Amino acid sequence: MTDTKDLIQPDRGQDAIAIHLVNKDGFDDFARSLSAGQRAALAAQKFDGSGGQVGIVPDGDTFFAVGGVAGPDSLLSWCMAALAEALPEGTYRLEGREPGAAMFGWMTAQYRFTRYRAEERPTGPRVLLTTEIARAEALRAEAEAEMKVRDLVNTPAEDMGPAALEAECEALAKAYGANLKVVRGDTLEQEYPMIHAVGRAAARHHAPRLMHLDWGDENDPVLAIVGKGVCFDSGGLDIKPASGMRLMKKDMGGAAHALALAGLVMGAGLKVRLHLLIPAVENAISGSAFRPGDVLASRKGLTVEIHNTDAEGRLILGDALTRASEEKPDLIVDFATLTGAARVALGPDFAAMMARRDATAEAFLEAGKANDDAPWRLPLPDSYREWLASDIADLANAHQNAFAGASVAGLFLDRFVGEGLDWVHFDTFAWRPAAKPGRAKGGGAYGLRASWHALRKRYGG
Repeated sequence: MTDTKDLIQPDRGQDAIAIHLVNKDGFDDFARSLSAGQRAALAAQKFDGSGGQVGIVPDGDTFFAVGGVAGPDSLLSWCMAALAEALPEGTYRLEGREPGAAMFGWMTAQYRFTRYRAEERPTGPRVLLTTEIARAEALRAEAEAEMKVRDLVNTPAEDMGPAALEAECEALAKAYGANLKVVRGDTLEQEYPMIHAVGRAAARHHAPRLMHLDWGDENDPVLAIVGKGVCFDSGGLDIKPASGMRLMKKDMGGAAHALALAGLVMGAGLKVRLHLLIPAVENAISGSAFRPGDVLASRKGLTVEIHNTDAEGRLILGDALTRASEEKPDLIVDFATLTGAARVALGPDFAAMMARRDATAEAFLEAGKANDDAPWRLPLPDSYREWLASDIADLANAHQNAFAGASVAGLFLDRFVGEGLDWVHFDTFAWRPAAKPGRAKGGGAYGLRASWHALRKRYGG
């Protein structure tokens, strides 16, 4: 993970390069305060105050920086991200105000994934000064959680299989003094038959398993976080085309979100009894692969007819959600890279969110809007439940029309969540197809900050 500890530092009046933020409407007034040579330098860089622009202005023996922002007042997470990407190594101070929320993007803009290749032209850290020390530390934790998701999702499946996800759970448990139970082999087949069935075709070193971490005071409300850990998805016997398989290392993105969120919860000491469940599998192809037409048993006792082996994520989540429900939680939150339908509906930049309770959904939506991570709520329509009917089993794992794929997948999961429980489901992409300031191309978190701030408000800490 990119080291963030030096990227934001306390402002004690030390020497620093000034940063000025301007917007397009206020640029002319700002320019009039500059010398003719400084105005010429900005003109040569075609700087006019548009959002995301970066200008470097000579100032005697040094320089100051100018950043363009869309709005003149509130700073969003990404308002200084372009500066953090473009400026040279050094220490900087925002003139006239505190950077606030923009500290998050300042840190995430300096993320690099270098596990397999070193940077050709590495640059030193761009350090930002602030007097808001507590806020800086809170945002640092969020930035590190975002980077954790990126690192896990960017890592190829051979190095981020079920065993590697287990190692991540072990490290998290050790860091916070949590308990970790891992279920594999014959016990997995008996207790979590859908997880076992999906993962049984994989090679031995990628064998399926369920990680169950618990932490916190038994007298506190139970919070369950569940993450889909399909470490690679070939589609199974309903095999994906090459174009559909290329990014399937990211199909454990739900697990990455869940791990990152659990770390935030424990790191902040929220007053909850946390249960983190990660079903980890590879949906592979071999003679032991589960087949279209098979009927699977489930932990809940429901039988599931397989209409499509490429609708496997909901199967492993079904068993994990059943186990989470057995703790009688106050709230369940799950994350999954579940459907292409969600991406068709919302594109890559919004997590689809579904929830049983309107008040809970609204709390997550508001938390997302306030922290530049807004999800988009999709419905769970009762009228579509009949589309999951099976002729021979309690339900099917996929419907046979092209409508409402994300919502129907949510309805499948709903069958495995305990009756009356409060539940929020995120169908997230976990991938950024193109870079934006502060948001590198590749693995990315969607709905993570929305969830974290909603939980923090709900449970305190």
